[in-house]
Amino acid sequence: MPRRTAKSLSVTDDLGQLPITHQQVIPESYLDLMGHMNVSWYTHLFSASTIGTLHLMGMSEEYFREYQAGTFALESHIQYLAEVLVGKNVTVRTRLLDSSKRMFHFMHFLINDDDHMLSSTCEFIGAHMDLEKRCIAPMPPHIQLATQEVCAEHAQLAWKAPTCGIMKPV
Repeated sequence: MPRRTAKSLSVTDDLGQLPITHQQVIPESYLDLMGHMNVSWYTHLFSASTIGTLHLMGMSEEYFREYQAGTFALESHIQYLAEVLVGKNVTVRTRLLDSSKRMFHFMHFLINDDDHMLSSTCEFIGAHMDLEKRCIAPMPPHIQLATQEVCAEHAQLAWKAPTCGIMKPV
C-alpha cells in the first residue's frame, strides 16, 4: 500500500473511518496577530485529543487512579496544512499506528469541519508510566490487548498514514 501525503487524504472517505477524539469551536481567545489560530493552540487541541485516544486504549481517569499510572509524551511532529479561523468547528480523529508493551504510536488529524479541510496532523509517541516510581513501565495486559486491538483495526484501513517515517515505539 503506497504512503499517502496528508493533503491527499479525503476528509470524508479516509479520515471519516477514524474515531473522533475531540471536537470544539475555535474561540476568539485562540487568535494570534495573523488573524488565525495560534500554533500553541494546535498543541492544546492535540493534547485534548490524546485524552480521547487514551480512552480508546482503555486508559480512563479511573484507570490512572487505580493503577497509579499515567502517560508521558516522548516525541511529536506537527504538520500545519491550512489555517484555522475563529468560530470554525473542528474535529480531531485519531489513528493508532503501533504499540509495544510500554509505548504507543498514533497520529491525530485536525479537520476544519466548516471548510471540509484537513488543517493539521500530529504524529505522537507516548509511554506508559508508573507514577509512583516516575519511570516508564509496561502497560497491564488488558491495556496492551485493547491497544493492540485498536491498532489491528486501524491497520485494516485501505490507506497508509502519512507519517514522518522516523518514529517507532520500542
